[in-house]
Amino acid sequence: MNITPFAAVGSAWPRIVLVVGAGVVSAFQVGKAPMALAAVQADLALSLATASWLISIFAVTGALVGAPIGLAVDRIGAKRMAVAGLLLQAAGAALGAVSASAVPLLATRVVEGLGFLCVVVAAPALITAAAPTHIRDRAMALWATFMPIGIMVIMLAAPLLSLLTWRGFWLLNAAILVGFALLLGWSLRLPDTHSRPHRNIRQDIGEALVSKGPWVLGGLFAAFSAAYFAVFGFLPSLLSQRLGISNEAASMLSALAIAAGGVGNLVCGQLLARGFPAAQLLLFSFCTMALCGVGVFSQVLWAVAAYALCVVFSLVGGLIPVVIFDSAPRKAPRPELVGVTIGFAMQGNNLGLIIGPATAAGIAGAFGWPMVSALVAAIAIAAALLALTFNGRQSAGIGRDDAPH
Repeated sequence: MNITPFAAVGSAWPRIVLVVGAGVVSAFQVGKAPMALAAVQADLALSLATASWLISIFAVTGALVGAPIGLAVDRIGAKRMAVAGLLLQAAGAALGAVSASAVPLLATRVVEGLGFLCVVVAAPALITAAAPTHIRDRAMALWATFMPIGIMVIMLAAPLLSLLTWRGFWLLNAAILVGFALLLGWSLRLPDTHSRPHRNIRQDIGEALVSKGPWVLGGLFAAFSAAYFAVFGFLPSLLSQRLGISNEAASMLSALAIAAGGVGNLVCGQLLARGFPAAQLLLFSFCTMALCGVGVFSQVLWAVAAYALCVVFSLVGGLIPVVIFDSAPRKAPRPELVGVTIGFAMQGNNLGLIIGPATAAGIAGAFGWPMVSALVAAIAIAAALLALTFNGRQSAGIGRDDAPH
């Protein structure tokens, strides 16, 4: 990885929090689209199918270019890519605010998606370099909270949407992203990191493709994302129907359940720091998700009990991204390929985001919602079997006590 550890310069936690903040403001760009969907649709006279691409285009972009973005991080440097990613998102948001039709707006969402990936793939490398060994697990757990925190904050900012209109809201996000890019570029002062000899890009790609570690992480993240969004993609509608509450109340309950995932992220960091094996945490998480998934869609359980299982589902699911991010340096084929390894994982994550809700919707339409529990359980059990291959560490990778050079 083309970065130099800088944990010894000053306190590590402010730098770690700054990197997490970059992830949080990037997550704003994910959450703003579903929140503003109705306003955008009305303003540009879009069909629902066209408007829905404002959300799904992020996942499609990530599924296609996650690994190449990771390779760029390895070659260009994590800090440069993180700052560039924030600026790309800012440019996409600013151009999106002046879009007059669907095509340019969707194009700007692709730009935002590319920038989002740059930040998400580069940030774990920066955190690994920033965090001393004894806090690295907790630091990576804090990083994994960027998505639930970002989604919750942007949901709480919903009143600004009616005040600023969606175009003003896009411009506000662009300003926040530019400010964070300047802050990140100024605060994380790294020495020159390009003294390494130029490596052959085909060799790097080939080595990543034939190595087990990136594929295992990608498969685990794909399974987690598919199972998670098969449940949470439709949770507000299910809660509204089963509990007999308004859509707004159902959305708030869904947000609380999502927040439980952030708690799971932090708990996992503590467990890893205390020496709990990563494979056991993965097995526990996926097996518990399988059991909860059956109960969530059960017509036998009380609706309140089904919701409680959703909270548990999210809580234990929060352990999985932390294990994946924390393990990437040790599962990489070699230290210089940590970024592409994280990129593989993110491609799996986005592939699961595409497949999970679509498959769940198809099964529900054909056989009813209770059959979706079989899908969730099957995905989680398959992932648990894959987790059995998640042994200690890969000899060519980086040990827990090693920082990337």
